Amino acid sequence: MFENKDKTEIDKLGEFGLINYLTKNIEINNLSTLKGVGDDAAVLNFEGKKTLISTDLLLDGIHFDLAYTPLKHLGYKAIQVNLSDIYAMNGTATQVTVSLGFSSKFPLEAVEELYEGMMLACKKYNVDIVGGDTTSSRQGLVISVTSIGYADEQEICYRNTANEGDLICVSGDLGGAYLGLQLLEREKQIFLENPKIQPDLEGKDYIVERQLKPEARRDIVLLLKDLKVKPTAMIDISDGLSSEVIHICVGSEKGCNLYEDKIPLDPMTYETAREFNLDPTVCALSGGEDYELLFTVAQSDYPKIQNNPDITVIGHITDKASGMNLISKSGAVHPLKAQGWNSFK
Repeated sequence: MFENKDKTEIDKLGEFGLINYLTKNIEINNLSTLKGVGDDAAVLNFEGKKTLISTDLLLDGIHFDLAYTPLKHLGYKAIQVNLSDIYAMNGTATQVTVSLGFSSKFPLEAVEELYEGMMLACKKYNVDIVGGDTTSSRQGLVISVTSIGYADEQEICYRNTANEGDLICVSGDLGGAYLGLQLLEREKQIFLENPKIQPDLEGKDYIVERQLKPEARRDIVLLLKDLKVKPTAMIDISDGLSSEVIHICVGSEKGCNLYEDKIPLDPMTYETAREFNLDPTVCALSGGEDYELLFTVAQSDYPKIQNNPDITVIGHITDKASGMNLISKSGAVHPLKAQGWNSFK
């Protein structure tokens, strides 16, 4: 988890001393941030735009495992999964608040490393940290991030506005994060059985990074704007492709045909799935944590996206009575089922 031998006990600083220490190097990059850290509340001004807000809670042992998750990566990921929600609304993310709960076993240096990852993500995506809180925790590490952004009202994309005949599109490739998790869990078990055996992750960098250091797809939002394509509905893929497609269909009161042979899979994802005796398609449908964007577009926009390597058309929206279906490579029709992440299992 944290191997630095020079450890500083946090209680020597106190809560306000810790907050001041962690936030002393924050730089404000957005004109919409009138007041950031340092007062009772942040002050933001979006000048006539609609405000977008999303919150995620990450818990030790539920959403992450510190046995194989570097704290800097965890901080980076905590920001990314929140920004992804703003981009999934076709918005621009501009601010976050960060709240942390941790036990006395975490020295200052460990919390600083976590925060460094958060600040790295914010700098890369031009986002300001404008507030938050810290407290002690008896349940291990707790991370709560709230992301804030904006969009013109007519540009906002909801998940319940898909139309019959729309094309179903996805950015990037799917299933990699889930296979990265399987690989990390396997190596953890091997290590626990024999601590002398070092983790073997050679050649698997891509899927490990998909799990530990995901990237929110701001670039796709900007690309669609450049292409003058307004998605009719959009959602990010946090719980698996099937769950997210179902969210769009149920919300829009529509059905769909999703084609197995169109689902984008990286070769490393495919090969690793076979190594684990898993179906690569199932990993994409149910794995989750890819943080790609799933969206629908009108058929008239197809010429604008058809040659883009970052966007794949994987199906189309149908009427509600036709149901939500997965068309297999053999042409068989299967009802689409949501088997993605469930934090209450």
